[in-house]
Amino acid sequence: MREGFKVRRVLALATALSTSFLPALAEAASQDDEVTALRREMREMQRQMRDEIRVLQARIARDEGRTVSVTTGHGGEKVPRVVHAHRWAGGPLPAIGEPQGPAATHRPRTDAETRLITPEGPIPSWAEIRAATARDETVHVGGMQIGFPSGRPTISSDDGAYSFSIGLTAQEDLGGFLGAGPKQGEGAGNFNKFTQNARRLRIYFSWRYKDWVANVTPEFGSSSVDGSVSLFEANANYTGLRHTTLTVGYFQPRMEEESAERASSFEFLERPTIIDLVRNLAGGVARFSVGGEHYENRWQAAAYFTGQKFGDRSKDTTITDSQTGAVARIVGRPYVTKDIDVHVGAGATSAFKVNQNSSGRNYMFSDNMEVPLGETSLLTSGALTNVSQIWAAGPQLAFRWRKFLLKGEYYHVGVERGHNAGASPLPSLNFDGWYVAANYTLLGRGRGYNVKTGAFTTPGVEHDFDPARGDWGALELSGRWSVADLSDVANQGGVGVNGNQQTVWAGGLNWYPNQHFKFMLDFDHFIVTRSKGVSGGVDLLGRTGNAVAGRVQATF
Repeated sequence: MREGFKVRRVLALATALSTSFLPALAEAASQDDEVTALRREMREMQRQMRDEIRVLQARIARDEGRTVSVTTGHGGEKVPRVVHAHRWAGGPLPAIGEPQGPAATHRPRTDAETRLITPEGPIPSWAEIRAATARDETVHVGGMQIGFPSGRPTISSDDGAYSFSIGLTAQEDLGGFLGAGPKQGEGAGNFNKFTQNARRLRIYFSWRYKDWVANVTPEFGSSSVDGSVSLFEANANYTGLRHTTLTVGYFQPRMEEESAERASSFEFLERPTIIDLVRNLAGGVARFSVGGEHYENRWQAAAYFTGQKFGDRSKDTTITDSQTGAVARIVGRPYVTKDIDVHVGAGATSAFKVNQNSSGRNYMFSDNMEVPLGETSLLTSGALTNVSQIWAAGPQLAFRWRKFLLKGEYYHVGVERGHNAGASPLPSLNFDGWYVAANYTLLGRGRGYNVKTGAFTTPGVEHDFDPARGDWGALELSGRWSVADLSDVANQGGVGVNGNQQTVWAGGLNWYPNQHFKFMLDFDHFIVTRSKGVSGGVDLLGRTGNAVAGRVQATF
C-alpha cells in the first residue's frame, strides 16, 4: 500500500507537469531555431510522460488490483477520465519511457536500436549498465532481476552489482565452387560443388561484479572444417576507467577496421585475405593478450602485448619457446556531419619472435579464397625458415556519404631472417596486400559508425520485417577488390618454391529482417598465380575459379 501511495504521488506530479507546464512551452510562438527545437523536445516529453503514466497505472493495478483515476492533457486542456485497471496478469512489466500496445512494435527506433545485436562487445561499464537497466524489460524476483537487455538473457542482483548473461553467434554457410577444376598435370584439390560448414557457433558466458567482467566463450564452428570444439575467448576485464577497457587472458586484439567491425557485422562472409594474414601474426582469435583500449567521440586507440594462441602447445608438443608480440591501433574521425563520416587510422603488429619447435623458428603465410567452405588454400609464401621477426603496418581509410560507404586498407609485411652459424644468410622478405570495398544500403538506414569500436557497423533496421505493413527490414549491396602478394625472391620457401599472388573480386547482398537475424549471399571470382608450395601439386600452373556461398546468421 505504501509503495502504491508513492507511485500515485509520482503519477499526480507527472500529470500536473504534463497538463500545464509542458503545453505552455510547446505553444510558445517564435520562429527562432532553438525555440522550435525546444518545442519538439517538449512534445516528445509529453509523449514519454503519457507513456510513463500508463506504466504506473499498470503497476498500481498489479499491486492493488483496483480502479485508478487520473487526469491527462491533450492540446493544453485538462480532461479528467477514469481508467479501469485490472490486476496485472503476469509477464514482464512495460519499461518506463517505451510506448505500449500496437505502436510499440511500429514506432521509429533510435539509431542505436536499429543496429544488429553484436554479442562480442565492446564491454559496457557498470555505470552504462545501470543507466540502461531502467529501460530494460525485467522481472524482479526475490531480490533478483531477470530480463533480456538487447535480447540477451541476463540474471542480476537487484542493485545490478552482480550479473550473469548468455549470448550467441550462430553462422551456417552453404555453397560451392564453379569452374575451379585443375589444369592438365595438376592435382584436383578440394573444391566442392556444394557443401556446408558451421562457420561460427559461439556461446558467450559473461559474469560481472560491478566493473569487473569475466568472459568465457567456447567455439563449436570452424573457418574451414566444422566438427571440433575450441575456444574463442577466456579473459578478465576492468571497465572502471572512463571509456576504457583493460583486458588480460585469451582475447582477440583488433588492429584492422575490418576486424573491429566484429564478425557478425561483416559486409561479406569473410575478411579480405590480407586482413586475415596480418591479424594472425600477433593477434587473431584466442591469443593471450594484456592491454586495453580507450575511445572518445572522435578517436579510438588500442594496444596489447600478446603471446601464444590457445592450443598452440597441444597442436605442437615440440614447442620449446613460445611466441611474443604486440598489436596497436589508433583511428579518428576528422570530419563528421549527418550525411558524411570520414574515418582515418593506422594499425601495426609484430611477432617479436615466433614459436620455436624441434624444426626451429619457422612460419608460413597461407589463406583460402575468402570462402570458408573447407577448400584447398592456394595462396602461400612457402615454409619460411629461420624467422627472427615478422611485422606488418598500414593505413585504413573510409568515407561515408548518406547510405554509401567506401573503405579500404593497405598493409606491408616484413619478414626478418636469422643467421645460422656457417650457413648462407637468408634474405629478408617484403609482402603486401590491400582491399577496397564499396557498400550501399538499399533499404533501412545506412551503415553507421560505432565510436566504441572505431569502426562501421551494420545497416539499421527501422522496422522489423512485416510485409502486411510494408516493412522489409534492411538490405545492402556490396562489392570488393582484394589483393594479397606473397612473392618476393626466388626460392623463398625452399628450392623451387616461391610465393604467389591472389586476387579476389567479390559481390554480396545482405538482408536483415530484424536486429537478430541476417541472410548473406556472396559471389567470388578468384585469380591465383602458380606456386609449388601448395601440397599435392594443386597450383602448378595457376588457378582461376568462382564460388557462390550463402550464410544464415543469428545473434543475441
